[in-house]
Amino acid sequence: MWHGGRVSGLALAVAVALAFDLTNGFHDSANSVAALVATRAARPAAAILLVSVFYMLGPFLAGTAVADTVGGLVTLDGTTAITSVGAALTGALAWNLLTWWRGLPSSSSHALVGGLVGAAMVEAGGGAVHWGGVEGLRPAGVLGVLAALAVSPLLGFGAGLLGARAARRATRRASVAMRRSVLRAEWFTASALAFSNGANDAQKTMGVITLLLVADGRLDTFSVPVWVKLAAAITLTFGTSLGGWRIVRTVGGGIYRLRPLDGLVSQSGSAAVVLTSAAIGAPVSTTHVVASSVVGVGAGQRWRHVRWAVVREMGLGWLVTLPASAALGAAAVPVWRWLV
Repeated sequence: MWHGGRVSGLALAVAVALAFDLTNGFHDSANSVAALVATRAARPAAAILLVSVFYMLGPFLAGTAVADTVGGLVTLDGTTAITSVGAALTGALAWNLLTWWRGLPSSSSHALVGGLVGAAMVEAGGGAVHWGGVEGLRPAGVLGVLAALAVSPLLGFGAGLLGARAARRATRRASVAMRRSVLRAEWFTASALAFSNGANDAQKTMGVITLLLVADGRLDTFSVPVWVKLAAAITLTFGTSLGGWRIVRTVGGGIYRLRPLDGLVSQSGSAAVVLTSAAIGAPVSTTHVVASSVVGVGAGQRWRHVRWAVVREMGLGWLVTLPASAALGAAAVPVWRWLV
């Protein structure tokens, strides 16, 4: 049965989780849409429709490895879980909205991890945080997730750099007619990137909601219910269709002016990194991977044409995200204590 404050607290925490997922969509629309729109391979409405379909498919077809990892970051129960997770999501949501307003491609993953650590330590102490590490290839706990978050942008940059140089050599004698084939191929790579994005990013919200349900006794084991998968996928897709055009402009042209072949290289490399990460349960930042791959593409062809001032601003935002979200999550704990 559902009782008094705990029911309303649980419902409120789930609602904030979905609101966080919505803003995740604001940021992630740039990932799969930016290259399509910037290179004019698709009109904005068609691009959104295309990636929305594959965002929906990702969480249902790719398993729940990322959700399992996120759900194991903290060990909490009952009201403590609702207070801590609700505060963490509030901090991450606030950071997402701030960076979206600034047009900065920020990491919802960093914001969520930072918020969880900050709120859990204030509410339940450091023992509630599973610090972990790496178990084989699979990240475990906060340190494992941070390692994945740190390595994935480097892989994105490398994929963009090497892919751009290889593509440049392969197309030196290509005719102008090849442009049309590249534009068509961008639809396939954008679909792959959207699928990998849904397989990774929607699962973070799925993991948090399932953590709440287990802690509150609604589930006996950590197994993501179908309704949670559906709610997370729909909310992420809805957020993608609503917002993110500030960030689309940054990724599509603010870092480096993408051409069709650049977009193809960036999308395919990013999709490979994010999908592999999802397969091993590593919650990575699709935003960081895609933005880094765009920097890599630019550096692989015209180093001086990369807008390094924008890259520095993004890098500063990435460094600040974790501590800022942790502080915001910790600051929101007293509010959630009062609410719950």
